[in-house]
Amino acid sequence: MSANVDHGYIIKRPVLSEKSTFAMNEREQYTFDVDPRASKTEIKAAIEAIYKVKVLSVNTQVKKHKARRLKYGISRPADSKKAIIGLQEGDKIELF
Repeated sequence: MSANVDHGYIIKRPVLSEKSTFAMNEREQYTFDVDPRASKTEIKAAIEAIYKVKVLSVNTQVKKHKARRLKYGISRPADSKKAIIGLQEGDKIELF
């Protein structure tokens, strides 16, 4: 991705699961679905620009989806990327 991309295209949505909610409350780590082409530096810049917080760490995971056999052939969903963001002590992101 290029440097002049809107930050809203990089960060898709927050992940609200039991595990990510625990990490939010206990470890001040937030989980987001991000664009699979985005790098860690672009994700960090987008989070800092959107939420006005200081990001200390960005960990990413790419999920490769399995192929499914359907009656009209084989279908494989697109890969997805998740970013776990660590914030500076005292910073918070209000998701709801």
